[in-house]
Amino acid sequence: MKMTDTLFGHTNDEPVMEYTLVNDSGMSVSCLNYGCTITKILVPDRCGNIENVVLGFDQFFDYLDLSPYFGCVVGRAAGRIRNAEFTLDGESLQLTANEEPNHLHGGKKGFHSVIWKSEPIETESAVGLKFFYRSKDGEEGYPGNLDTTIIYLLNNQNELSITYEARTDQKTIVNLTNHSYFNLSGNLKRDCSEHVLQLDGDRFLELDSDLIPTGRLLEAANTPFDFKHGRLLKSGMKSSHPQNVLAGNGYDHHLVFSKKGENTVVLTDKESGRTLLMTTDQPCVVLYTANHLEGLYSISGVRARNYLGVCLETQGLPIDFNQPHFPATLLNPDEVYRSTTTYRFFSKTIGV
Repeated sequence: MKMTDTLFGHTNDEPVMEYTLVNDSGMSVSCLNYGCTITKILVPDRCGNIENVVLGFDQFFDYLDLSPYFGCVVGRAAGRIRNAEFTLDGESLQLTANEEPNHLHGGKKGFHSVIWKSEPIETESAVGLKFFYRSKDGEEGYPGNLDTTIIYLLNNQNELSITYEARTDQKTIVNLTNHSYFNLSGNLKRDCSEHVLQLDGDRFLELDSDLIPTGRLLEAANTPFDFKHGRLLKSGMKSSHPQNVLAGNGYDHHLVFSKKGENTVVLTDKESGRTLLMTTDQPCVVLYTANHLEGLYSISGVRARNYLGVCLETQGLPIDFNQPHFPATLLNPDEVYRSTTTYRFFSKTIGV
């Protein structure tokens, strides 16, 4: 196993480095110190063809100008916060309204758009990177100095693990995730409509017209949100279910796992033979089928279009203090925020 690095660009006179982790099987993961952004994941298909299975840009300026959070870590709080405000211990706090009138994915200067300090990790069983960033008290409106560490580790079982840790000196809110868009066809040969998703979840969160959870948990059984036995993503894209239509003819929803503890998500592309097996200790995963990706730009030579990728954002339940029955992701000075999600890639060989 090995790691290499190369200069990818500059922002505010700071170098943006791209690091590439390679295991002994030939799988590789490339990422930036800008936003901890995963730019490429190269894995074989059923015929042994090694191709990229995430959406990313070849030039750094595209991440500045065009990226809909491709591959980055988002925080301090993933998702939308209504009216960019929340109440903490009776005090109303105003966040940056970067998606008027709401707050999205940590704000304009969220974790996705800053340079992280980085250092390599090499062990007998893995190679990786440790990223560190201090979000200062008041940044984007959040209270407390928040010290966050993100660890990417790649092993020889074709597993990429992402571990999140955070500590604060004031009571604050934290809800971190990675925002990679997966496409298991390889090199964006097809969209994700034929991908099959399977997970054990019996409820999902209802959205309002601003795509913010209303506070209602809806039953998934007998709806396009039931993935217990595997479901083609296109079933939601073509569905007349009001929640699918509201999200732009697809998914942009929190799927809540049926049990606490470790849960598994399986994404499969039968044509390529590739499967992504995710395990997480988070209580839910946001499924987003890139319903609004279409635009006048290209992604690695492929014209941007809807459904070209699928996000599986493992995270806590939404931070919405107007919905007291949702356990908000609060972090106190004497606590450590910690979570791990692991992505294992494998392929089904011909004739198996």
